[in-house]
Amino acid sequence: MALSQEELDAIMERKGKMRREAYDRRNAQENKDEISHQAVAKLMELEEYQNAHVIMWYIDCRSETRTKPELLEEVARGEKKVIVPYCTVDERGENKLGLWHMESLEEMVVGKWNILEPPKEMWGNPEKEVEPEELDFVMVPGVGFDRDGGRMGNGQGYYDRLLERARPDCTLVSLCYESQLFDEILVAPHDVYMDYVVTEASVYKGRGRD
Repeated sequence: MALSQEELDAIMERKGKMRREAYDRRNAQENKDEISHQAVAKLMELEEYQNAHVIMWYIDCRSETRTKPELLEEVARGEKKVIVPYCTVDERGENKLGLWHMESLEEMVVGKWNILEPPKEMWGNPEKEVEPEELDFVMVPGVGFDRDGGRMGNGQGYYDRLLERARPDCTLVSLCYESQLFDEILVAPHDVYMDYVVTEASVYKGRGRD
């Protein structure tokens, strides 16, 4: 049975409060560099990561789990094709993520929301862009999570549209601080559950896209 507008509004209000609390927890996290290193190390130990050839790796901004040091090391090793996302719009003007094959951090410039991205004049370059269907492994940022793979993003829909196109066998992993975990994240019918949620403390097996 479809929810009434009043019920939908109540859910959105609860989700907004949870998102604000999640932001506060993430901002208050101490020793971000140290525990981020621990979390990323656990992610890179996953068998699915070891076996992946094309990986999408987000570049952290604001108080997100730090990813840059290990990103640079992975790119330098050259054993995987490393893809970084950037925020753009599709032909209908809706938010979407562009996917850029990054071979050096020097390719990137400071863009929207102070996030590193490729230069705008290079967006869409067929020699550098990849499609979501090419990805084997996706590192998914977010604001709040639960141990079942539930994820709450920033509310802009960028990752929702990307994950709709990811192959069924593409592994989806969220990286976060243990402090960002809730007992249960409020999810909408279109929300995608992660295969894993990885923190500095543990690796949680999520529901995935069952």
